[in-house]
Amino acid sequence: MVSKRYFGEYSLMIGRFQPLHNGHMEVIRKCAAESENLTIGIGSAQYSHESDNPFTAGERYLMIDEVMKAEGITNYCIVPIEDLNRYSLWVAQVESLSPPFSRVYSNNPLTRRLFSEAGYELKDSPLYNREVYSGTVVRKKMIEGDGWRPLVPKKVAEVIDFIDGVERLREISGGE
Repeated sequence: MVSKRYFGEYSLMIGRFQPLHNGHMEVIRKCAAESENLTIGIGSAQYSHESDNPFTAGERYLMIDEVMKAEGITNYCIVPIEDLNRYSLWVAQVESLSPPFSRVYSNNPLTRRLFSEAGYELKDSPLYNREVYSGTVVRKKMIEGDGWRPLVPKKVAEVIDFIDGVERLREISGGE
C-alpha cells in the first residue's frame, strides 16, 4: 500500500458553493498557495433547485472553474461529491472520487473527525468576514434584489446570469 504522504502536498477542501462567494475564494487562494494540487470537492452535489441548494453540481463546477481560470490558478481539480449518510463509508467515497491527497482543509467538526480517524493531516480553513460572505447571505440578497454581485467573483455573477439563477432562486424559494 502506498502511503498517503507519497503524494506530497496534495490537499482537499470541500464546500457546497451555493454559490461560490468571495469568502470561498479567499480560502481557495490560501489552500492553493499551500498545495501542489488542490482538489475542490463540491459537497452535496446531488442537491439543486432548493432554496438552500439552488445550483446544480455542474453549475457550481462551472462557477469554480471560470473563477480559477480568471485568477490564473492552475493547480486544482474539481470533484462533485454526493452526500452519503453512512459516515463510516463517506471518507472512502471521497477517496474514490478524488485524486490522492494527504491534507484536508475543513472547519466542520464531523468532516474533521472522519478524516482524522482515517489518518489525514487536518488544517483549519480560514474564515473571512462570515457575516457578509456566506451563501445564506448571498442567496437572501439575490431573492430580495439587494446588491449580491459585490459578494461574488465577477465570473460567478456571469454564470448566475447565464442560467437565470436569480429568477430560479426566487421561484423555488417562493420569493421569501
